[in-house]
Amino acid sequence: MHAQRFTALTALAAASALVLSGCAGGNAAPAADITAEPEYSGTLSILTKFAGEPLGPYFENLAAEYEELHPEVTIELIQETDQSVKDKTKTLTASGALPDIYFTWAGNWAQNFIDGGLAADLTEVIEPGTEWGDTFGEASLSAFQVDGKYFGIPLYNNGKFMGYNTKIFDEVGIEVPTTFEELIESCAPIRAAGYEPIAFGNKDGWPALHYLQQLFAYNVPSDVLHADFSPATATLDDPGYVTSLEQFKTLVDECTDTGTGTNGVLYSTAQEALAGGRAAMYYQEILEFDTVTAEGNVVTPEMFGIFPLPVPEGAKGNPGAIEGSPEGYLINAKSPQAALAVDFMKFATSLENATVLSSPPYGQPSTIVGAVTPETSSAAVFDGITQVNEASELIIWLDTVTVPEVADAWLAGGEALISGGSTPEQVLESVRNASHSAE
Repeated sequence: MHAQRFTALTALAAASALVLSGCAGGNAAPAADITAEPEYSGTLSILTKFAGEPLGPYFENLAAEYEELHPEVTIELIQETDQSVKDKTKTLTASGALPDIYFTWAGNWAQNFIDGGLAADLTEVIEPGTEWGDTFGEASLSAFQVDGKYFGIPLYNNGKFMGYNTKIFDEVGIEVPTTFEELIESCAPIRAAGYEPIAFGNKDGWPALHYLQQLFAYNVPSDVLHADFSPATATLDDPGYVTSLEQFKTLVDECTDTGTGTNGVLYSTAQEALAGGRAAMYYQEILEFDTVTAEGNVVTPEMFGIFPLPVPEGAKGNPGAIEGSPEGYLINAKSPQAALAVDFMKFATSLENATVLSSPPYGQPSTIVGAVTPETSSAAVFDGITQVNEASELIIWLDTVTVPEVADAWLAGGEALISGGSTPEQVLESVRNASHSAE
């Protein structure tokens, strides 16, 4: 459910290098034949990020249905969580045992597999203009496009929003904030009413980076921000970075109950605080909306609203940008079952299955055109994906858009900023040094 992936990025890059060093030819390895007629026999292995409730049954049901259609095919599911999929991917990559189909985030995470020759080129079957490709939103496909070639199958789209309890807002008498400064000002009256203003847990590191990346998009001009993602063009000297770091620190100190202790709190604990009616707000991905309002929670779909993290006054970046990107799957370039893997993913992304994926209890907004509607999806999921589709720009997660060394530096810097161990200037300097070293 959560995008991303810090220290495992470094391990993944190293693991990819290890595999390639032991494989004659590296990028020149025989390409998987994705256009062949699939042979409906044997085992097809799939690494997902859908372990646990409520997501687990989705791929289990898909596998059962596919096996029923093709009795001589056995689907081997490896279901992992948002956290454990990183280590599992690292281990499987290092051992040369990547499954036939495996989960990926967009950005540098996917790039590692593409550069390593571990992701099949799917251009012939999925690029815009093909029968399958035209069922997807073109922007979703482009997230996994490299040098004009298409490598990923975007399963669902995603974006980051502040989820809030409308009942608490009404009780306290506050309106949805329209600026970042208004967001901060709303925290004191919410706390005075006995609620945690913004639930926040940063034990896994990436939740802080989600705040920072959205603030960077607002405070740093877009062309500068994108240049700074790559060490080859990065300067990381725009004043908007320090401004964003200061704003984030203010939010942690004034709007979270645990303050500097949030580094010891799980993101799921923060999610539960909103779901249980103890917190007024929680910054979350669209993928979490239906989990927060699931049956049995205090917060019901009728009590749940969303808004983008408000734009700070005087911001010099892109006020219409939203942080997020599709998440999807790659097909192992070395898989002897590549044609069957393509066939399974076509089945998984049919409009019927995409609609199920987009609907409660899953609430994962499919990238398939026509799958997310007010009739099939919850109001919040439909609202969120509509805003993502209408955003002037999507900014990929900070810990997957850049190289591993820089992602690790941002991770450590966010934790140090929260704890008070580093100033915004010191955090930025450490990231700048990591970027320079990675050139």
